[in-house]
Amino acid sequence: MNIHEYQAKEVLRGFGVSVATGKVAYTPDEAVAAAESLNSAVYVVKAQIHAGGRGKGGGVKVVKTLDEVRAEAERMLGMTLVTHQTGPEGKLVRKVYVEEGTAIARELYLSLLIDRGNSRVSFIASTEGGMDIEEVAASTPEKILTIDVDPAAGISGHHGRRIAYALGLKGDEVKQGVKLITAIYNAFVETDASLMEINPLVVTEDGQLTCLDAKVNFDGNSLFRHPDLVDLRDPDEEDPAEREAAKHDLAYIKLDGQIGCMVNGAGLAMATMDIIKLYGGEPANFLDVGGGATKEKVTEAFKIILSDPNVEAILVNIFGGIMRCDVIAEGVVAAAREVSLSVPLVVRLAGTNVDLGKKILEESGLPIVSADDLNDAAEKVVKAQKEA
Repeated sequence: MNIHEYQAKEVLRGFGVSVATGKVAYTPDEAVAAAESLNSAVYVVKAQIHAGGRGKGGGVKVVKTLDEVRAEAERMLGMTLVTHQTGPEGKLVRKVYVEEGTAIARELYLSLLIDRGNSRVSFIASTEGGMDIEEVAASTPEKILTIDVDPAAGISGHHGRRIAYALGLKGDEVKQGVKLITAIYNAFVETDASLMEINPLVVTEDGQLTCLDAKVNFDGNSLFRHPDLVDLRDPDEEDPAEREAAKHDLAYIKLDGQIGCMVNGAGLAMATMDIIKLYGGEPANFLDVGGGATKEKVTEAFKIILSDPNVEAILVNIFGGIMRCDVIAEGVVAAAREVSLSVPLVVRLAGTNVDLGKKILEESGLPIVSADDLNDAAEKVVKAQKEA
């Protein structure tokens, strides 16, 4: 689950991390009121969307007067902000964050993530923070260092010092850095985060370390332990189809391809997407209906797939273990009739009640193509999509 910058800073502040002070605003008047409360000579107006690259897209502006705060808030609120992370469709700006200005001496980069390869929490640090960190990673990777922490042992002073030195901190900055790094690590672990990115982490002209921006993602599987964090969810930032899928307890992620997939089981869903690509197609989604889906749930899943205008063919790939093939078949037939199916549909069934499931499909009177195995299914759906 992603959250906004202003929310991320509140989470970090709760763990004792130094962050720049600001307030969120939903209208130009609220933005001006927020600026007046900051007692600063310089203000930063930031569009709040779940995407990076806002500065290059015109979503971050430094201003000096309340009139300029109002003008920037009026410009940003309601705009569609396009960045390298939003794609060409961009994201609608519904709120801005008005923050006090900071006298920056140096910009650094610091992030934490889970390295599933070695089961460690990895700090990634660089002396080259700011908007061009992706370019730094591509052209001068030696300027980006990784320090791993074993979560079983936890973070120690030597980790903090190594990271502080990697960031080029000196003197009292090192002491501040160790404290800040430890606090961020504690925030990461205790909130079950999957990513915390501070870019930039700045050294101010008076030698203080402050998080000037923050991006935080939480592991969705852990949210049952954090009802306070669930309240930070912003449904407006989520894909409408993914939001609808969540209502029906469906695991759905929209992709950029043309072949819709409905599968039971995450591993089988991944394998299905892989084999579609192997045969020259592109999957339009990941959709796992789960092991105990009902006819109604399958129908909703089908409707969600077809809500994507890019879908030109559909592959249903079901292994009937807990899930019965006849239930899937009934759901597919019901959904196809309800939405007036207009794209090719290939169905591969195997497992419990497979013969009954195939019989239901055959007797439906719908133009459903049956497949014998996964290779056959992928070959048929890719061919159907290209001929559609």
